Amino acid sequence: MDDAERLEGVLAALERLSELAADHIILVEGLKDVDALRKVGVDGDFYCVQSSGGPLKAAEHVWRSGRPAVIMTDWDRRGGSLAEALRENLSSLGAGYDDTVRRDLAVLCRPYSKDVESLDSVVALLESRLPPSP
Repeated sequence: MDDAERLEGVLAALERLSELAADHIILVEGLKDVDALRKVGVDGDFYCVQSSGGPLKAAEHVWRSGRPAVIMTDWDRRGGSLAEALRENLSSLGAGYDDTVRRDLAVLCRPYSKDVESLDSVVALLESRLPPSP
């Protein structure tokens, strides 16, 4: 996959995340993740899992809201463990969730980044590598 295809995939995943943000709660690890997502055009109801009591509190927040969640933790080992804990807690409460955007971004960004907070930098890097438009 070349950089143009990778950028196209990242932008498509971010567009899906923006669409989901209309009626989902976006679960992120921290405020730097929120900042990076806003810089790439994603806005919505964010919940910072790490600073707000962990995966159980996050799942309870989602359940009480009556809306589904989008799991957007980092794609490193720690983020993967946190995503698994979120899936388990959300499932146990019967709360819906989507983790496909995280999965897709993990594959697309892995050569350049392992975390959500670097998404804006990854997009900028890939855009800078595109050939100039005629």
